Amino acid sequence: MVEALLALISQGDLRPTAARVAQRAGVSLRSVFQHFDDMETLLAAAGARQVERIEAFLQPLPSEGPLVLRIRALVDQRARVLEFVTPVRRAAVLLEPFSPALQESRDLMLRRARVELQTVFGPELSARAAADRREVVAALDAATTWAAWDHLRDRQGLNVAAAKRVITRAITSLLS
Repeated sequence: MVEALLALISQGDLRPTAARVAQRAGVSLRSVFQHFDDMETLLAAAGARQVERIEAFLQPLPSEGPLVLRIRALVDQRARVLEFVTPVRRAAVLLEPFSPALQESRDLMLRRARVELQTVFGPELSARAAADRREVVAALDAATTWAAWDHLRDRQGLNVAAAKRVITRAITSLLS
């Protein structure tokens, strides 16, 4: 049922009902509510599953070596992940205001992404004063989130390669 929910969302159904989830999963509506107390618990399970799917994309990124190679590794990995999560993320944006479970999944992934930035760019960040470091991390975080990616891809109409170049430029500028 969790996979059915994620599949519906990935195919553009941004607000799937329990009935559509049941139909997609090939089970009765009653079965959905035998396994899940309500749609929120189903969304929580889907959020946890999406985190697992994202983690499968993640590879350890270098935290030392030439800056240009670390930026490239981070941008390449973020682009793959952000392209993958876009359909589910669009639905989550609609549902998050009403779903503590989705808010929790979002916040978990944002915290992990921020820690990743601090690790990958640790040498450059540690050379800065604390206040400057906090601002640069906040700017790096903003430049590498799904919201920024979606803006470049959807609002500006950039292809993946062009969006990666823009994010690479932003990171490079912030760290220079």
